[in-house]
Amino acid sequence: MSQLIYRKLRGPAYIILIVIVLRLIYYLLSSGDTVQVVPDKTSLTQKQPIFTRKQPVFTKKQLKHRLKNTQFLPQEHLASSTPNKELPVTSAANHNDTGLYKPVWSSLDSRPLPQWFDRAKFGIFIHWGVYSVPSFYNEWFWWYWKGPEPKSSIKEFMKKNYPTVTGYTEFETNFTASKFKPGDWAELFHESGAKYVVFTTKHHEGFANWPSKVGGHRNSQQRGPHRNLVAALSSAVRNKDLAFGVYYSLYEWFSTEYNADKSNHFESNNFVKNKVTPQLHELIESYKPDILFSDGDFGPTSYWNTTNFLAWLYNDSPVKNRIVTNDRWGTDVQNLHGDYFSPFHEPVETPQHKWEMCVTLDKESWGYRRDMKDDDVLTTQEVLEGLIRAVSKGGNYMLNVGPTAEGTIPTIFKQRLASIGKWLKINGEGIYETQPWKAQNESNNVWYTMKKRNIYAFVLRQPEQNSLLLSLPKPLEGAKIVLLETNTTLKWTDHSEASYGRVVLLPKEIGVPFALRLENFN
Repeated sequence: MSQLIYRKLRGPAYIILIVIVLRLIYYLLSSGDTVQVVPDKTSLTQKQPIFTRKQPVFTKKQLKHRLKNTQFLPQEHLASSTPNKELPVTSAANHNDTGLYKPVWSSLDSRPLPQWFDRAKFGIFIHWGVYSVPSFYNEWFWWYWKGPEPKSSIKEFMKKNYPTVTGYTEFETNFTASKFKPGDWAELFHESGAKYVVFTTKHHEGFANWPSKVGGHRNSQQRGPHRNLVAALSSAVRNKDLAFGVYYSLYEWFSTEYNADKSNHFESNNFVKNKVTPQLHELIESYKPDILFSDGDFGPTSYWNTTNFLAWLYNDSPVKNRIVTNDRWGTDVQNLHGDYFSPFHEPVETPQHKWEMCVTLDKESWGYRRDMKDDDVLTTQEVLEGLIRAVSKGGNYMLNVGPTAEGTIPTIFKQRLASIGKWLKINGEGIYETQPWKAQNESNNVWYTMKKRNIYAFVLRQPEQNSLLLSLPKPLEGAKIVLLETNTTLKWTDHSEASYGRVVLLPKEIGVPFALRLENFN
């Protein structure tokens, strides 16, 4: 009898057991267990440094998504990948509902840098706002006029030039942009060799350069220019096949709400809820920028709601596949989190994370100054040296110009940009789409980059006796050295002391900085 019962129950028991096992397997596969993405053998044997975050850890769900989308390959693989056409910017209707990135830094940091930004190398920054009207001291004019420690020089300036003006917002009427020709700007930036343009949409003064639906009437549509400056410039820039980015200041000097939150030790965030977050969404959804440069992050990330916003930006925004953003999202995250870092000073050594050096042509101000002198402006040589050093260290270089209140770019700025563009047309192959070589430089005069199998040596100053000693690159069979300026092959010999390197014979007349392409060297 017991055997009969056993035989009758054995079939259903096996079925139940199989169901339990299958459900257990399904549970394990769909849970948050992680898979470590390891570089392939080619990446592991590369000698040049790769600039990325720590090796990301992805869930199986995330890994499957990345394998489908080559733009999301980990940066360790980017060097060995064949360049493809850039993926199109995703439309607002095509949202990513997978929740790939969670609102925590460990997840947000696993997002690889979109390839286009690292390849671009050189961009233009524009500081343009109401501060262009007084155009004195710098773009912090309001703060040093009405802030807690006003400067006597600004008080004297106001007394002499604007004796009847008592409030900063009165300057908004004279921020006319009456001579602003976005097409001319875009052409100038394109000819400079820049690959992207970042525009100040709102600085710490709180004036918006687009018709924002929040913040009252203090915007360029209702005051001053009576024009949507962001829309006009973004359209013109993109017509020149340049990427377009927006700078946005999180905080505002004299915002009542912000200062109330600050007095409350940032335990309330009414300013963020009522203005910052809505305006960021306006910019992303209306203008679909390629870059979001955050600034004015005085307060912790918890106050700015940073991680929740970035999770939306990376998962569901219309620019989720292409946008890059920096690290100024709170006083506790600078140089720690973000697609790229934007340090205030040039790093000495090559960082292990993508970064960008921001420099202003007017050494005294980011905004336009009426009393700027020629000696206050960076020379073309200074700019090119900074660009070369940044790229050699794996960074990008963004150069700032400050237009007048009427919308003209000073002539000396135009001259600098034209000179930079002329140089890049000759030497750009050693700048764009390159990577750092295994050594960033030898002495302070020779800096290296690499692309594919070629090494590029940039020489900042004219060597003595028309010869150049290169001690680090080692020649292989068929080695050749080409001067990019003339596209001619140069003669070279081993130094009498072989360990010293190679001596390259240079033409008598050669412009600096100049670039050499080293073929079949390692």
